[in-house]
Amino acid sequence: MSTQALTLETHDETVKDGIVLIDFWADWCGPCKQFAPVFEQASTQHEDITFTKVDTEDQQVLAARYGITSIPTLVAYRDGIPVFGQPGALPGPALEQLIEQVRALDMDQVKEQYAQALAAEQAKQQAQQQPAREGVRAGTDPAAF
Repeated sequence: MSTQALTLETHDETVKDGIVLIDFWADWCGPCKQFAPVFEQASTQHEDITFTKVDTEDQQVLAARYGITSIPTLVAYRDGIPVFGQPGALPGPALEQLIEQVRALDMDQVKEQYAQALAAEQAKQQAQQQPAREGVRAGTDPAAF
């Protein structure tokens, strides 16, 4: 399977099932151009994996959603859960090793850890939104008393 373009509109549907690799790149990026044939070659060898590319110039909102500050950046999903993210061009053997590691994940354990992380993040956000209690200062904002 060859690579496909990933956009903000197609993102959620694309990453929800199976293994999905996302290459964030730009046309002006030298390391991106070096990594592109490695990524494309892997896509022909692993037809059960979805290989996608995000042009960070064209898809600035999607790149910002991921907090991309360096390219190329590779992100891996498995069954809708992000399991890897790292900037830098990988050589072929390192990409193959990453693919094998993603395949070998115990997804029951990953899903449990992901659910716990989401719950902790939601609790943190709720705590930040609660008004300060009497005598307890919330943060350093003087308006938060």
